[in-house]
Amino acid sequence: MLTILFDGIAYGMLLFIIAVGLAITLGLMNFINLAHGAFAMVGGYITVVLMNRHGVSFYWCLLIAFLAVGVIGAVLERTLYRRLYSAPHLDQVLFSVGLVFMSIAAAHYFMGGQQQLIQLPPELRGRIEIFGVGVGRYRIFITVFCAVLVVALQLALTRTRFGSQLRAAVDDGRVARGLGINVSVVFALTFALGSGLAGLGGAMGAEVLGLDPNFALKYIVYFLIVVTVGGTSSITGPFLAALLLGIADVAGKYYVPEIGAFIIYGVMVLVLVFRPHGLFAREASR
Repeated sequence: MLTILFDGIAYGMLLFIIAVGLAITLGLMNFINLAHGAFAMVGGYITVVLMNRHGVSFYWCLLIAFLAVGVIGAVLERTLYRRLYSAPHLDQVLFSVGLVFMSIAAAHYFMGGQQQLIQLPPELRGRIEIFGVGVGRYRIFITVFCAVLVVALQLALTRTRFGSQLRAAVDDGRVARGLGINVSVVFALTFALGSGLAGLGGAMGAEVLGLDPNFALKYIVYFLIVVTVGGTSSITGPFLAALLLGIADVAGKYYVPEIGAFIIYGVMVLVLVFRPHGLFAREASR
């Protein structure tokens, strides 16, 4: 039971790292970016290429994936996404879905259709005993890393000048501009941050989730579930939702493998029946 709990927490943490970027762009910028999974996939492929072909350290690959995908996100935001901020949500969905299929085709062309594998550093392989339960070292690394990340993001969005500028830009862009806030730059940096976090999550998830050209389409539903169940009014909501769904998914696949893959969808339906705005949405955000 404890093994399932630890594995479920690590899986949920990984979902959060990737989905938090979507929570930022959807909740704070009100932009539906269904191509978010494609950014995660790019981060994974960057890690695979750097490690397998050039021998770059795994830890450096995480940093490079974050920065490289963040730059890609910033470029796309400046050239494509910014034109759709005021567009209807249907236009945003159709545009981002188109990007997903373009990314799948590009991954097939450049990397092939096979599953990509990476070799973790020796210190992250194997298992150690915690309370008499064997826990994978890499799962522990993911859990600790994500715990630090969620604290840092929460502080950045609530206690820094940039977080205040972002909230002001989202609430009323015209007033924010009148106060001297460069709304365009704030949105570009926010989108780059969300994209970079997706790339970081994709790099970390290459070993756990697997990586192939269909990654962008296969896992986007999971990321959307995390954001939907957790709500978009804070970072804490998606974090707790990711933990809940990660544990439910792992436990379901272990105890009832015949229907385990559908447990996570059942949890989502139950939550949304009673909490349509998300399990952790604040009243003020409704």
